[in-house]
Amino acid sequence: MNFEVLSPSRLSSVAHALNRASLKEEMMSKSRSLSALLLGALLLSACGSPENGPQPAPQPLPNPTEEAPGTPSGKVRGLWVDAFGPGIKTPEEVSTLVDTARAMNVNTLYVQVGRRGDCYCNNAAMPRTDDPEVPAGFDPLADVIAKAHAKDIEVNAWIITTALWNSVTPPKSAEHAFNTHGPNAAGRDNWLTVKADGTVKAGADWVLDPGHPDAAAYIRNMYVSVAKNYAVDGIMFDRVRYPDYNPVGGPVQWGYNETALARYRAETGATGTPDPADPQWSAWRRQQVTNLVRETALAVKAVKPGVAIAAATITYGEGPADEAAFAASRPYAEVGQDWLTWVKSGYLDQNVMMNYKRDFVPLQAGWFDQWNTFAAGLRQRYPHTEQVSGAAIYLNDIASTVSQIRKTQAAGLGWAGYSYRTPDKDVNEGKRGAAEVLADLKLRLTDAGGPFPTFVKHAPLPAASVRGLSGELRAARPGHHSVELVRAGGTWNDVVAATFSDGQGRYGFLNLPQGAFDVRVDGKILLPNVQATPGRVTMLEPITLN
Repeated sequence: MNFEVLSPSRLSSVAHALNRASLKEEMMSKSRSLSALLLGALLLSACGSPENGPQPAPQPLPNPTEEAPGTPSGKVRGLWVDAFGPGIKTPEEVSTLVDTARAMNVNTLYVQVGRRGDCYCNNAAMPRTDDPEVPAGFDPLADVIAKAHAKDIEVNAWIITTALWNSVTPPKSAEHAFNTHGPNAAGRDNWLTVKADGTVKAGADWVLDPGHPDAAAYIRNMYVSVAKNYAVDGIMFDRVRYPDYNPVGGPVQWGYNETALARYRAETGATGTPDPADPQWSAWRRQQVTNLVRETALAVKAVKPGVAIAAATITYGEGPADEAAFAASRPYAEVGQDWLTWVKSGYLDQNVMMNYKRDFVPLQAGWFDQWNTFAAGLRQRYPHTEQVSGAAIYLNDIASTVSQIRKTQAAGLGWAGYSYRTPDKDVNEGKRGAAEVLADLKLRLTDAGGPFPTFVKHAPLPAASVRGLSGELRAARPGHHSVELVRAGGTWNDVVAATFSDGQGRYGFLNLPQGAFDVRVDGKILLPNVQATPGRVTMLEPITLN
């Protein structure tokens, strides 16, 4: 679920900005000439030009799997539908969206229902959107679900995870989190992340701090409320990380909310204010994001086991050669997003990489293949998580989009395009209308030689694959305790899964094997002989720590 704001370093890092997940929203709102300006700057940037810059060695994709181009397979064929323009705001827009998607043989819609602490729906923890283009009483999410399901199209509720607000005019609802926990709130009531230099806004945005336990609980409740109250097929995280405006390659500059800092000191014994590059501080912040994903996934699955957990994940720059190299990748080091752990631990049903690269720029085309190759390897090793390569159709022409789809299919991955509202670079640059381009794209996708010649329903993972455990530690300091799940009666090293408790003492595991386990906290078995039930999340007895 993603592109937000441009990097503050203009020339030397503009390629980074063009590649980042933060471009999604702001690129749409910039003047029509900005795309051309940035592309020109890209060719002069430190990342190198197609003519004389460093070129990556070609990385071969895996041999074509059972999904040769155009072959029905049940994988994701998706479109992101953002809420910053036409798409879901009226019944007529919803009907057009669903009809268009079905004509394109798309089987999944990632529909943005949460922009910044609001909801394009009538029944969620967040207040209803202030958007004046949404008719009074109309429930966009309910309408999309009804119309899409009638055509066998899945609907995933895409919510921006950490963005809270970006306007000098506050939201109308007194209950909006910006009004109750934004810049005017004091002490623990202030949930906003802060940069190491004291900056409180990431570009135009106020952003929630993943290390604040109350902010994390609020975020979790956002997703749970939507999953509980609507017949969504899945939920999607977006910007589930720390903000941008960091040095290329890291370290993360954010996370300095006073409550989060106090937690860090209490949980680690550290003193003073840590440097952004402090390894312990960096690891702690990454863990807070992982805790947020894990606990939200567990809470959603506890309510509706069949709801898929998806995340729109970062793929800045070149892809890692293997899992060990991921720790040096820009997602991990630059914004604190350890999505490899989320895949390995079974927190995600769909890893939807924002593999936003231009197919006609050789350097970026090489990066696109590298991330696809990495994801294809994950698909083989961790089949519990679908791997989807999300493409920036708004940065490419139609021929380039078709080329990227074929590469993605050859790698055995699902595909999603950003976005329905800007289906190619001409629309993004204001040269053509979206309806005209969507009609052309439909023909290229669905003709006899196209990648989507027939409609194929998405085949989600069975609910029985959930098999989770969820627990709570009760203590004066509940956060950041080591929690391990070990085989009952096994050896000390017979660890099945391991994690850390979050700021409220919550912990848990997903995608577990059959059998009996002991829960080991900080090296001591405190809850013996527990079992996970297929198809559900089992709630464990609370553990009180002395």
